[in-house]
Amino acid sequence: MPSPSSTKVVPISIASLVAMLLVGLLLMRMRADARTNQVALADSAKPVTVVRARASQFQPTRAYVGTLEPWIEAKIGPQFVAAYVDTVLVRPGAVVKKGAVLATLDCRSANATAQAIEMQARSLDAQQRALADEAHRVSSMLDGGFVSPTEAEGKTAQSEAKQADLLAAKAKLLDTSLAVNDCVLRAPFDGEVANRWLDPGAFVRPGEAIVSVVDRATVRYVADVPEDDFDAVPPGKSGALHVLASKQDLQATIARRAPSADPGTRTVRIEADISDPDRRIPVFTTGEFTIGVGEPKKAIELPLASATIRGQKAVVYVVANGVAKVTPLAYQGELGGSVFVEPNLAADALVVTEGRALLSDGDKVDAKIDEPAQEVRR
Repeated sequence: MPSPSSTKVVPISIASLVAMLLVGLLLMRMRADARTNQVALADSAKPVTVVRARASQFQPTRAYVGTLEPWIEAKIGPQFVAAYVDTVLVRPGAVVKKGAVLATLDCRSANATAQAIEMQARSLDAQQRALADEAHRVSSMLDGGFVSPTEAEGKTAQSEAKQADLLAAKAKLLDTSLAVNDCVLRAPFDGEVANRWLDPGAFVRPGEAIVSVVDRATVRYVADVPEDDFDAVPPGKSGALHVLASKQDLQATIARRAPSADPGTRTVRIEADISDPDRRIPVFTTGEFTIGVGEPKKAIELPLASATIRGQKAVVYVVANGVAKVTPLAYQGELGGSVFVEPNLAADALVVTEGRALLSDGDKVDAKIDEPAQEVRR
């Protein structure tokens, strides 16, 4: 039989285990209760990032997309003859001087015609001089009665007719010499070759271009603006010009404005001259010209991400005493990454930029001021 002491050990062990289990459960409950947030979520401060509002000025702007054109452009080709291209001596990018030969044409036929007309003119000149001398001698014999007046007048008429034939031949020779000269195509001014359309062996007709030459020492910005902006673009108005091709930002001044609008598009042509002695601006590319309109107005500048814009209202959250308040402000405009509003807001007011999507009017916030970003903007 088991001893009485052994029979008491089992209940005691069970009781001890149960007690330890209860104590463990109690400790776990106390630990869980300690980690439970007893504050209502609506009463807790929401973390947000804020920036300080900055006093500034705002001026409405207009941006016009136009074309950067060369000061002078010439398309070089024959104007009088049709012939085969013999040589083309330049390619795009070549720098040429005024009078430099750019291309030649095979004008053997024109040269032969010119030579034939020149010989004919020489023959007529010799005949005319002989008739003129004969007419002079016959006229000198009138006083002695050796010839009749009719004969003398006939000789003078023959000389004058031959003189007219000679002048006609010289005029034809001049016309032919123009055609011969048209076979050698030269640069009309200092510039650069922009295009080459034909190669040797091609057949070219009058008015058809072989190469083109541009002068980029001065570049013209050309744009068509709406007729409503006629008063906004007077000659002498300056603005910022952005060259899309080369990513250049330049200052430009309107040099000319058309006095009338285009009847079809109702737009007004403006031009601005940009000096470019280094020829860095590519022509026939796109430029964006931005100018200010009206007088600058006082404004408060805020990051664009801090405002919800609807119509002419910009709604922001302003933090004061740890509370975010919805503040509607009059919208003035945007520029870059900033929005400009009426100056009814204090210059150093804290405006929410990050976390505003989870806010409601009157929420408590834990604001973190984004000072470095503000310093970068300055």
